[in-house]
Amino acid sequence: MAATFVLIPGAGGSAWYWHRVTPLLAEAVAVELPAADDTADLSAYADVVCAAVADVDGPLVLVGQSMGAFTAPLVADRIGAAMIVLVNPMVPTAGESPGQWWDATGQDRAMAEHFRRIGLPDKDFDPVEDFFHDVPAQVRDEAFSQPPPGQSDTPFGQTWPLDGWPDVPTRVVAGSDDRFFPLEFQRRVVRDRLGLDVDVLPGGHLMALSRPRELADYLLALR
Repeated sequence: MAATFVLIPGAGGSAWYWHRVTPLLAEAVAVELPAADDTADLSAYADVVCAAVADVDGPLVLVGQSMGAFTAPLVADRIGAAMIVLVNPMVPTAGESPGQWWDATGQDRAMAEHFRRIGLPDKDFDPVEDFFHDVPAQVRDEAFSQPPPGQSDTPFGQTWPLDGWPDVPTRVVAGSDDRFFPLEFQRRVVRDRLGLDVDVLPGGHLMALSRPRELADYLLALR
């Protein structure tokens, strides 16, 4: 039986993020997380994912984008999975909250160094330059025509509740042009925290919007 891909978004929790990938996968569930709800923590996010796949028969491949890396292993720990795939992830570690992750990994310094290497000024966060720089204009315009996705601070203050990574085969894919989590930064974090090498695809942080075919083909090859 073919596996079902469970597509978990990052901050903002929008299932729309996956809308260019889902048509390319025969079996996929894109999950909408209650990101704007101040009562919803990481456990609540896992509740929503588990409910979304409650009626799915067969193996699950949990795909977590960015902050979704905090949720995917919680789901795997509860209901099992054939595989976890992390896409440009915030890889968590025991005893750390999503809010602590940034300083713990040195993301800000790594991003500033990467900007200097590619000739961009060190500046405040710019969603167009940092996230959407390689997303087609039509898709970018569609994204910005929607109400901005809300993201509560609640899960950022909650310690990741697992003692360690679940015993589930795991792959990590990083965009070669991710400006937010630069490739060398990602390689270091993934190696230190999971003992894994990263697979590299073309694209930036929002790979599902900029390179849906390449990402879908990668996922299908894993299955």
